Amino acid sequence: MHVLIVDDEKNIRELMGTYLGLEGMESDSAENGLSAQRFLRERLYDACLVDLKMPGMDGLSLIKWIRDEGFRMPVIMMSAHGEIRDAVKALKEGAQDYIEKPFDPEEISIRLSKLIEHQRLKNLVESEQFGKGSQREENLIGTSEPMNKIRDIIERIGKTPATVLITGESGTGKEVVAREIHQKSIRNEGPFVAINIGGVPEQLLESELFGYEKGAFTGAVGRKIGMFEVASGGTLFLDEIGDMPLALQVKLLRVLQDRKITRLGGTSPIPIDARIIAATNKRIEDQVREGLFREDLFYRLNVVRIEIPPLRDRLDDIPILTARILARLNTEMGVSLSGVSEAAFSELQQYSFPGNVRELENILERAVIFAEGDEIELSDLELRGVVLHDVAKESKEAILAIDASEDEARTLKEIEMHAIIRSLHRWEGNRTHAAEELGISRRTLINKIAEYGGDI
Repeated sequence: MHVLIVDDEKNIRELMGTYLGLEGMESDSAENGLSAQRFLRERLYDACLVDLKMPGMDGLSLIKWIRDEGFRMPVIMMSAHGEIRDAVKALKEGAQDYIEKPFDPEEISIRLSKLIEHQRLKNLVESEQFGKGSQREENLIGTSEPMNKIRDIIERIGKTPATVLITGESGTGKEVVAREIHQKSIRNEGPFVAINIGGVPEQLLESELFGYEKGAFTGAVGRKIGMFEVASGGTLFLDEIGDMPLALQVKLLRVLQDRKITRLGGTSPIPIDARIIAATNKRIEDQVREGLFREDLFYRLNVVRIEIPPLRDRLDDIPILTARILARLNTEMGVSLSGVSEAAFSELQQYSFPGNVRELENILERAVIFAEGDEIELSDLELRGVVLHDVAKESKEAILAIDASEDEARTLKEIEMHAIIRSLHRWEGNRTHAAEELGISRRTLINKIAEYGGDI
């Protein structure tokens, strides 16, 4: 915890700094409000101790400035005057507590700890609200050699502040890996805030990330705190980073360089203290070569790279994944299936899983719904309306068949339209899953459907 002490009396600053150090807290000290503004612009603090009477800028003016600028740390007002109206004014301007001089340093330490913990819990609540609809929290599952290597990397980087780039096909569990990194880090008591870049309309993405001030644009009737601030003290997970517009890539690069953000409509930079983890299912190096992703941003994000292999390359993990998923489904759906029959399990092991772990979850969930016995049978897998077969092999054979005859030759548009139709049918019209299977963003898929109009 890092505290800013603002008092014009040097002995008070030194006394509090020494005592807080004994309590395991770091501190900086400023001798007046103007000096405190400089400190607050340079780094993020967990709390502030502010004296009421100071030359230049008094404590009440400083607290008002702190709140007007949008800083969220708790503030304790200190005063030697003991007047009730001072406490009332301080609380009205945004102080969370008020203490009269002379005071017991231990009491201030206790109050600080309580206020900091309260703010931490508030950030956690807000992070959960931002994360609604994100992937279900699970531990990293699998005992194959590729998964053990990923665990080793996580153990090595967990205690560092290094930025991480996670790559892999859709459905491989990139958010699960990101959460595991967060849990292994020194920030694990802070919030984990996740945003799917491809799932937020471009015109709203900037305000979601950076927040905005009242009046920044039509409809901005109040201040909004962005995800960078909500993730303070924790981790910000930027999923589908490859879908970020180039204009926003420039702003993200500046944030990674300066560790500060400016809200839309704001003028003052705000320090941020969040670890950045990004993920993509795209070939990011290809995007750089094609000019779709900034090379300098790629290098900023690619400090530590974790490549998650597709499920077809770690078939040894299917038994433990199946057992863990089935155990969860038993609990969630109020059933008690004992497992998967030998025939059904054999079919699962021969499948290529183009949708990876997410597809395995969907297959098992459907099977649980239709299962009539004590375990999942092969017929239960078929009842979900999808015949388990190697889609990748089928697609390859279909393309070869097209090439085999000039009479059956198709345009690229027809091939693309055919792939989209098949994927939509396979996922029963679910555009999000279809886009993930096709390796494009949901926004791109919607645009394609609109482009082809009634043909789809």
